[in-house]
Amino acid sequence: MNNPLSVVIGAGGTGGHIYPGLALADALRHRVPDAVISFVGTERGLETRLIPGAGYRLHTVDMIPFDRSLGAKRFTLPVALLKSAGQCRAILREQRAHVAVGMGGYPSAPVILGARLAGLPSLIHESNAVPGRANAFAARLTPHVALAFEASGAGLPAASRPEVVGMPLSGPLAALDRDAQRADARRALGIPDGTRLLLVNGGSLGAARLTEAALGLAERWRWRDDVRLLIKTGPAAVDEASARLRATGADRIAAAVPYLDRIDQTYAAADLVVCRAGSATVAELATVGLPAVLVPYPHAPGDHQTHNARTLTDIGAGVLLRDEDTTAVSLEAHVGPLLDDPGRLCAMAQAAAAAGDGAHHRDAADRLALRVLRLAGHPHAAHTTSLTSAQ
Repeated sequence: MNNPLSVVIGAGGTGGHIYPGLALADALRHRVPDAVISFVGTERGLETRLIPGAGYRLHTVDMIPFDRSLGAKRFTLPVALLKSAGQCRAILREQRAHVAVGMGGYPSAPVILGARLAGLPSLIHESNAVPGRANAFAARLTPHVALAFEASGAGLPAASRPEVVGMPLSGPLAALDRDAQRADARRALGIPDGTRLLLVNGGSLGAARLTEAALGLAERWRWRDDVRLLIKTGPAAVDEASARLRATGADRIAAAVPYLDRIDQTYAAADLVVCRAGSATVAELATVGLPAVLVPYPHAPGDHQTHNARTLTDIGAGVLLRDEDTTAVSLEAHVGPLLDDPGRLCAMAQAAAAAGDGAHHRDAADRLALRVLRLAGHPHAAHTTSLTSAQ
């Protein structure tokens, strides 16, 4: 290999595709420090903030979602895909790429098609229990498929050769030991001893339904001394949520934040989380062993969030609550008994941790990086094969 290793990663839209892509990029950089890693996304998603913020170059293309809500505009999808694939082919050539990777989301498909047009090897990673439309299409263009969950293989073309590698996680999450870091994390967040911390996390953009229910719950519990609520609203809703907490007096026990910059610290401090069931979130909960009330996003393609959630609820690590049933009253009915039962929380945490150990999410970024190195024909892949098999 004459030129430095160059990898182009397609990832965008939501954090569920972007964060695993960044974890892969970090793992590649760790193994090959002079590697040139760049991303392809659009101007619409969180990638415009998250990817440059992590120190990686972002190329943007003109792509529209693989979304039935497009209505009549869906007929423009083939034209948009061909245009963006041409843009990706040019990016791959400019970057002298050795391999392209699609992490899911609509920027992923044109990267894989662009690699096919450029004659480059490519690989996709499917993070959900039910494959997304972009990856279901992209899997027809490459035989190299990696999965976060074994169940998602059933939704891919028969010709694909999927391998379960787990969900790539960032270093702090992959290394998190909740028991060891709990006391320090709770002090950092100002959680008093003997107080239960409930985290309400609507995902990378927040969730109006979860925020509304959490604000109502905080108002109902505003005189309690044994609970605290941390509500991640997303940036658009944080000011209104904070004002409502102050107006009701619930700011005594609850706080609204736009982001969770130290999600590892928050997970270590929390006793229970109420959250959506995106694939990255489910993998994180399993890896760190955190009990959850899971509220799947009802409009997710193929209802994939419900399938994701069941990887935890079916083993007793979580409780499923339908979006349409999520109110302050129903949330109290589900969360209250759990927070009052330390024994059950402990059992749920152990079940979640067992699921995480089985899926090997902690090492997934490294395993996926190794697959990329092999596809690129990088000499470091031969060296790392023996290291991985020895672990």
